[in-house]
Amino acid sequence: MAMKRILMLVGDFVEDYEAMVPYQMLLMVGHEVDTVCPGKQAGDAVRTAIHDFEGDQTYSEKPGHNFAITADFDKVDPTRYDAIIIPGGRAPEYLRLNDRVLEIVRHFAEAGKPIAAICHGPQILVAAGVVQGRSCIAYPAVKPELLRAGATWGDINQTLTNAVVDGNLVTAAAWPAHPEWIRKFLDLLGTKTEP
Repeated sequence: MAMKRILMLVGDFVEDYEAMVPYQMLLMVGHEVDTVCPGKQAGDAVRTAIHDFEGDQTYSEKPGHNFAITADFDKVDPTRYDAIIIPGGRAPEYLRLNDRVLEIVRHFAEAGKPIAAICHGPQILVAAGVVQGRSCIAYPAVKPELLRAGATWGDINQTLTNAVVDGNLVTAAAWPAHPEWIRKFLDLLGTKTEP
């Protein structure tokens, strides 16, 4: 298996598990992952939030950890990366206002490189204009945005544990989907995880 170079877009109050777990899993199987955030450089950190499902009408939120930034956002050259991963949480809500973030995401979409987005991460895909005609899912509260942007909701029986693949795009609703979401992302990367 050839090592892939993966870009991860994060920001303050990214969902803790959706940044930490994929980052660690991708490193574990031998890929290189650069984490970036607008306005930050290597050595900085973003604060995370832990979202949980505890029987309320929506998720609860608790303070998470500090998540390390490993590369300078201003120096990112998307042509040097094989794939991009976009965690959820509250960060996508404001990251999608950054024109350079949208330009980076469009590069991956136009080049047909693997894109993994979870939870509120698809808000960035909507803002970048790359979901028209695509089948995808997200945290249920993002469904109206996806449909309005011309996407189709990928699974009418969606749970928080499944993931949807449409070409180079793999999406999921929330961190309980990590096993399927990351497995399908690894498939898109050509990473063999079974003998």
